[in-house]
Amino acid sequence: MKLKGLVFAAALGGALISSIGAQAQQPRTLKMQSSWPAGIAAQDHFRIFADRLDKISSGSLKIEVMSAGQIVPAFEVLDAASKKVIDGFHSIPYYWVNKNRAAVLFAGPPGGPFGMDHTDYLGWMWEGGGHEMWIELYQKELKLSLMPFSAHPTSPQAFGWFKRPIKNLADFKGMKCRQTGINAEVFQRMGMNTVNMPGGEIIPAAQRGVIDCAEWVGGIEDLRLGLPGVWKYHYTPGMHESNSMLELIINTDVWKGFTPQQQESVRAATFDTFIRWGIRWQKQNADAIEEMRNKHGTQMLRTPPEILVDFLKTWDTIAAEESAKSAFFKKVLDSQRAYASKVVPAKRFMFPPYSFAANYYFPEQRKPAAKAKAKAK
Repeated sequence: MKLKGLVFAAALGGALISSIGAQAQQPRTLKMQSSWPAGIAAQDHFRIFADRLDKISSGSLKIEVMSAGQIVPAFEVLDAASKKVIDGFHSIPYYWVNKNRAAVLFAGPPGGPFGMDHTDYLGWMWEGGGHEMWIELYQKELKLSLMPFSAHPTSPQAFGWFKRPIKNLADFKGMKCRQTGINAEVFQRMGMNTVNMPGGEIIPAAQRGVIDCAEWVGGIEDLRLGLPGVWKYHYTPGMHESNSMLELIINTDVWKGFTPQQQESVRAATFDTFIRWGIRWQKQNADAIEEMRNKHGTQMLRTPPEILVDFLKTWDTIAAEESAKSAFFKKVLDSQRAYASKVVPAKRFMFPPYSFAANYYFPEQRKPAAKAKAKAK
């Protein structure tokens, strides 16, 4: 009897374990929305992430990928995810500076910050304590039920599109331009009139003459949005988003409901998609620049250096003001400065300038100056 009882118990236990395992592996579909129009490259990243998460999790985690407005407006995904109206979202942290000014620091703030590039910034995020502070921002400072992850870099971004040429700082003063977040405040102090609007509203506003210029992203994103069809003067680079990072956010309760393996699948999928999307985006941007020049007649121009320097100076002033008002802002900014003070000078010393070999193999074609032409005659 004892033997039969043991056999029965073992069989029952095995069945129970199998049942639990089967339940744990039941596919779960997450309802997630972005802040982006359906046709842009940032939404492509969202779709690629969903595909990679499906495969890496062996089909146990799937995402219903939705674009801006399908459930809530573009700028309402933060609160919607915290309240579990949606399970998560794809956006960028600087959209939330009206809730906490430190949000911009988790989007790769102006200048890098402190000269950091994508790799440096991810290093700060994962090796320098950045991710822990990001969780602190959402869960403690803002009291939101959110778990954040860096999605991908939509940078370095172009300075923008203009209805007329700009040669110096004075040229864009008074122009009405689409800008968002804390970058808009920087440009306001520099003399620009700014208008905040989602990406999907830029083209109609430009066509109606509501705005004179706009910043979106650059390259393929600007081409897909239709900016070459409304303005011809395109300036690059910009210091406002030289290292911008988008975000993938999951509701905290949803996150806690994942198995340890599923949580690890999310982490792995974010890193995997970061690389997969980034290398694809690089080529797409190169093709887009060529198409904008040759098909749309876009004038691709260099941003006047004095504008870039003035932007960094203005941002530094604002960052100092915010640090004086917020201990949390100061803590994050000081952490970024400390990390950058080590890695940025080291990389400058070890890495050759990108332009060095580029100029050797592909010299830039510069138009001869008017005076030089006159002398030749």
